Amino acid sequence: MIDVTDATFEDEVLGRSAERPVVVDLWAPWCGPCRTLGPVLEKVIGATDGAVVLAKVNVDENPAISASFQVQSIPAVFAIKDGKVVDGFIGAQPEAAVTEFVAKLTPAPSEADLLVEEALRTGEDEPLHRALEIQPDHHGAIVASATRMIAAGDAEGAIALLGRIPETPDTRLLSAEARLALQQVDVDGADVGALLDGLLERVRGDDAARQEFLDLLETLGPEDPRATDYRKALAARLF
Repeated sequence: MIDVTDATFEDEVLGRSAERPVVVDLWAPWCGPCRTLGPVLEKVIGATDGAVVLAKVNVDENPAISASFQVQSIPAVFAIKDGKVVDGFIGAQPEAAVTEFVAKLTPAPSEADLLVEEALRTGEDEPLHRALEIQPDHHGAIVASATRMIAAGDAEGAIALLGRIPETPDTRLLSAEARLALQQVDVDGADVGALLDGLLERVRGDDAARQEFLDLLETLGPEDPRATDYRKALAARLF
């Protein structure tokens, strides 16, 4: 379960929905039916073991999201896949109805899905190769393969592989890590803040420095409090 805001909705919901279905629960603390439905959604979606993501939106604090869904009453629940609303309902529902709603979003795993699961379970690469032969744009196989390629020192190969699929939060991070690896920037062993400070004065006229700055920002993650400050500092330098 993730708490989503107006600022994070695009990445956490629309972007993530390219990987797996996201169920958006629009609620408010004063809403009695919301308090009834919330635990049911958490239980049912939690039972999918990550196959479906639950995104909670407090409508009082995030009016832009509410407006985008044209919500008239809450709780309001919407299922998002590939950036589009594919299903939804209004009002509290019994657990059986919620279970049926979520089940429609989780079709049986494909052969490629099962091969990726095998690769993640065993640590072997061969199932990933077979999965990509069956489905060259399989998101999970590409992410797992690119992660292993970066760790093995094949950052260029990882970047080429990630180019097969649309950008999502996890592929954007992997691409950033791969580009930094090509620049021999050891993020794990570095003071990222110091690196960003050193790049700030060069970003305006140096495309490579600007890309490295953006890649380092990506490794911080959206929850790091420094990220917002550094984005503002970058904008000030560029505009």
